[in-house]
Amino acid sequence: MKEYPEELLNRARKVKIVVTDCDGVLTDTGVYYSDQGEHMKRFSIRDGMGVERLRNLCGIDTAIMTGERSGSVVRRAEKLNIQHLFLNAKDKRSLLIDFLHQQNLNPENLAYIGDDTNDLEALEMAGLAASPSDAMFMAKQKAHYICSEKGGYGAFRDLAELIIFAHQSITE
Repeated sequence: MKEYPEELLNRARKVKIVVTDCDGVLTDTGVYYSDQGEHMKRFSIRDGMGVERLRNLCGIDTAIMTGERSGSVVRRAEKLNIQHLFLNAKDKRSLLIDFLHQQNLNPENLAYIGDDTNDLEALEMAGLAASPSDAMFMAKQKAHYICSEKGGYGAFRDLAELIIFAHQSITE
């Protein structure tokens, strides 16, 4: 079993919503193009299980916030029953402030996982900031937790298991 620092567990215990970037977190940063444009992206089944486990074991919802406008992301969110999907998100910080206000939550209740420069402000404001192991160095510098897995290969699941562990350890 993985051991976590108490300060990290304290942050994770306050989480009530997890917001994730898509490309580089839920995907491996690759995209396949045809002459019709974007054709497909690769998603991890393990990350999908992380979304379900957060919801079922802790009552924690997940949101996807991406700078892209991608049909494959919409379909993945539908498959995972993710109700909060923000496409073409160019100012993630402002969107998060509005979203947290609508959900009656504070930044300390937010876990955000991102991998690149467009995630920096979101990572800075999150009570629990995380990055995949292969994130860009500037995103890792903002993270409270660097996942042991790469984007698209279980990074989201790694974060989900940390949060689940922290929430379950409250009741033990």
